[in-house]
Amino acid sequence: MESITIDILNPKAKKLLEDLEDLNLIKVKHLDADWKAYLQEMRKNADSAPSMEEIVQEVKKVRAERYDSKN
Repeated sequence: MESITIDILNPKAKKLLEDLEDLNLIKVKHLDADWKAYLQEMRKNADSAPSMEEIVQEVKKVRAERYDSKN
C-alpha cells in the first residue's frame, strides 16, 4: 500500500476521490488539526538538525567515555 498527500484545488476533484472511495479503490484519511500542527512544528526545527559529521563525533565521544568507564 502506498500513501500520498493531496491538496485539493477544485471541489470536483474531491467528488472524484469520494467516488473512488465508494468503489473501494482508495481509502481517504483526514488528518486532524493537531497532527498538522505537530508536523509543522517538527519541520520548523529541521534546519537545526545536526550534520552527519556532528553525529559521528558525538557517537565517538560517547563510545570513548563508555570504553574508559569499563577499564
